[in-house]
This record gives sequence, C-alpha cells and structure tokens, in this order.
Amino acid sequence: MSDSACVEVQTISHQYGQRHALKDVSFDVAQGQLFALLGPNGGGKSTLFRILTTLLYPTRGTARIAGADIFKQPHDVRRAVGVVFQNPSLDDRLTVLENLTHQGHMYGLSGLSLGKRCRDVMGEFDIADRAKDFVATLSGGLKRRVELAKANLHHPRVLILDEPSTGLDPAARLGLFSYLEKLSNSQGVTTLVTTHLMDEADRCDTVAFLDNGKLIALDTPSALKRAIGGDVISVTGKDAPAMYERIVEKFGGKVELIDGGVRIERDLGHEFVPELIEALPNEIDSVTVGKPTLDDVFLHLTGHHLSRHEQKPVGAQQH
Repeated sequence: MSDSACVEVQTISHQYGQRHALKDVSFDVAQGQLFALLGPNGGGKSTLFRILTTLLYPTRGTARIAGADIFKQPHDVRRAVGVVFQNPSLDDRLTVLENLTHQGHMYGLSGLSLGKRCRDVMGEFDIADRAKDFVATLSGGLKRRVELAKANLHHPRVLILDEPSTGLDPAARLGLFSYLEKLSNSQGVTTLVTTHLMDEADRCDTVAFLDNGKLIALDTPSALKRAIGGDVISVTGKDAPAMYERIVEKFGGKVELIDGGVRIERDLGHEFVPELIEALPNEIDSVTVGKPTLDDVFLHLTGHHLSRHEQKPVGAQQH
C-alpha cells in the first residue's frame, strides 16, 4: 500500500450467509482525490460503504482511513470521516442551523466555535440564507447541500458518500459534484462516491468498477476508455440476429448482439460505416458512431451494460 494513501482497502471480502457481496477488494485513494466506486445495484458498493464507515465489519480483510484501522481504531475512523447516506439523514422538523448544531454537539463542538463553524459551512455550501428554514421546506438539491455541510462540519479528512445524487434533478447533480470538486481542490478533502451513473464517475479522478463483489478495473476515466480503443458503432434493424451473423461473417472483430441491436468496436468507425451499409443495404434502420463511454468499458469487461445489469447479451464473438 502507498504511504501517501488516505484510504487503504486491503483484500476485503464479505458474505451474507452463502452470498459473497465482496471478494478480495483492494485499492488505495490518495489525499485530495475524488474517487468513484462505480457498479450496478447489487455489485457490492453499499456493502463496502458500510464497511468503510464502520457500520459493518468485513468477513475478511481490513481498511485504514487517515491512518486509522477500521477494526482497531473505529472511533478515530469516525472522527476522520464525514458521511452522506443514500437516504436523507436530516431532521425535517428542525431548521438548517439546528441540524448543523446537533451534528456539532455529536463531535464535541459547542459555544462560539460551533456557531462560527456552522456559519462557515453554510457559507461554503451557499445555504447561509436558509439557516432558519425548516429542512422540510427545502428542495432536494438544497437538502443535499445541507447533508454535505453537516458531513463537513468537523473538518473531516475523508468524505464517503453513498449514491449522493439519488432523487436529484440533473442541475442539482451537477451542482453537487461541483461542490465535491471544490472541496478536493481547495481543502484537500478525499472523497469516495458510490454511484451507478457514468457521468458522475466521469468527473472523478479515479474510477473503480465493482461487479458481483469483485474489483474488475481501476484507473482514470480517460485511461479506462482508451483501453477499449477505436469507436463504438451501434446498429439497429428489423432482424438484429441476422445482421449480427452477417457482420461477424464479413468483418469479424468485436461484435455483440445486445439490447435488440448490434454493437461493434472498431477503429476509424466513420470510415467503416459506409462499408457496413453497403454490405447490408436493406437491413439497417440506423447507425450511430461514438467514442467509448464508461458504460462501454463496463460492457467490454463484463458483457452487460452497467445501466441495465439484468440484461445480458445473447451473442458475443471475438475474432
């Protein structure tokens, strides 16, 4: 493990009865890094979240956060982290300031220093004008800002957020990640985010893919997409299986039948499309060409889409 790592996950495994939720997961997160745990629902993200926040002990392995061992020093871990849960943890019947004040008391803050810290975090998250508003009256985006302010109140070195954009509209989601980037850049806060959304992971420094409890890839978003190489071509038509067979026979390469269409990975996709249309002149309804996305990376690695985990390709062939 790296000496500069702020979070160290060491061969963590966890079982619920006979089901393996995590299988020997290891990775490091450097200080100030924005790190995404990306995977489908049921992939192991939330189990790892619970372990790293000391809510659950792993069956095997351990982790260190800000130098504190989750087994041996759980109280030090809790002091070092700020947590934002997938489900809201605010009291709707209290004001924004009252929610923050109660959080401060839990971390031993009081008096003038607590008042100043509450004002500071409300300013950082642009909610100072809502201090006296009851949380129940706030929009989803404002509630998430209060959650972040609450998690940052005690100056944590690490933020751990479980699907933090759940229930937010696209504008609020963008705002949320802008705040996370600001914390990373200006305060050196290390942030771990669990998500199943590719656009969120794309904004992170490093992405770890979890699938069926296993770590299947770990790198920057750009490096993960470069690993596919070339372009991704999607083809639809009335008889996708027949198109798939003809494309495999004539062109070879990485071709898959998935989601009612044919998916092709190929260099210089814009030059290949005319050949494809000429070879199947009356069979193609539409063709799209694009650069690989993180969903394409996940599909490349696992054979199924991240966004549609339950649907597996009925055909895949490498020539």
